[in-house]
Amino acid sequence: MLQQTIDGSPVSDPHVKEGVAAQPVELDFNVKRIETVTLSGPPALMARDLMSPYIWREPDGRWGIMVRAVVRPGEPLTDTGVIWAGWSDDGLAFTMLDAPSIVPGPGDHDAGGVEDPTVVRREEGYLVYYSGVLADHAHGELSYATGPSLDRLTKSGVALASSKSEGNTKEATVERMEDGRWRLFYEYAADEASRIGVAVGEDVAGPWTEQPTPFMPRANSWDDWHLSTGPLLLDDPSTPVMFYNGATRDARWRIGWVAFDACCTHVVARGIEPLITPPPCDDRTATDIAFAASVVVADGAIWLYYSLEDRRLARALIRRS
Repeated sequence: MLQQTIDGSPVSDPHVKEGVAAQPVELDFNVKRIETVTLSGPPALMARDLMSPYIWREPDGRWGIMVRAVVRPGEPLTDTGVIWAGWSDDGLAFTMLDAPSIVPGPGDHDAGGVEDPTVVRREEGYLVYYSGVLADHAHGELSYATGPSLDRLTKSGVALASSKSEGNTKEATVERMEDGRWRLFYEYAADEASRIGVAVGEDVAGPWTEQPTPFMPRANSWDDWHLSTGPLLLDDPSTPVMFYNGATRDARWRIGWVAFDACCTHVVARGIEPLITPPPCDDRTATDIAFAASVVVADGAIWLYYSLEDRRLARALIRRS
């Protein structure tokens, strides 16, 4: 079984909790089937590449999507992304709205682009986390918008600001804790690498209190340099699983998995090999990325949604063993 029960990586980050062991569990995941996710929509959307597909189920059974649409390589860079929403009856073919739901500006904190949507469904409507990028197209902060529907969202500001030690906060993953508070996983930049941070707040919009990070890159591995937040599988509350994104220093991203204790404070199992890798490519200079964005459990099936090559969308049927 390709899994390990401890992180095994050196603790060099001040946010990482040291010296605390967790009870290991026997767990593994593999891919049963991969399918292409398709979108139909207005020409302004279809002229762009697609990334970061956040998919969820509505109470009426519909599948919702919010996705980052990016300017294709070789075209003038007007922004680093706009966020589009749509709906589907089967979670595979989505019909998109006529206009994007979140666009850059006019505020400075996201004037350069809006990226990486994460949707929180609430009684009063929606809260959407997104990465707001400055006009320099290089720096940004985790932001959010709220509204009664996906076509009536109002930007609400910065959800988690960057700091001197944690730059470029983005890629939110959130969950409700037993005590009613919210746990926020996010990506940040430090020491020329991406890392995963954790914070706890009283509400989905914070304010947030930083927590120790339970896992780090592993030496001599496919995830030895970069880590980025992925979706949480919460069908077994005693063992939450994150399908995280990891990469070497040259940013060849793959999708792996890590299991936590019920409080998401310690690792109890972690896959040794990537769960999903991009298809082989003859051109070593080509974009070599598989990047997880969301997971949905429907009728007992685990569907992991991700992007490939920063341009197209897919989903994988995942089996737990």
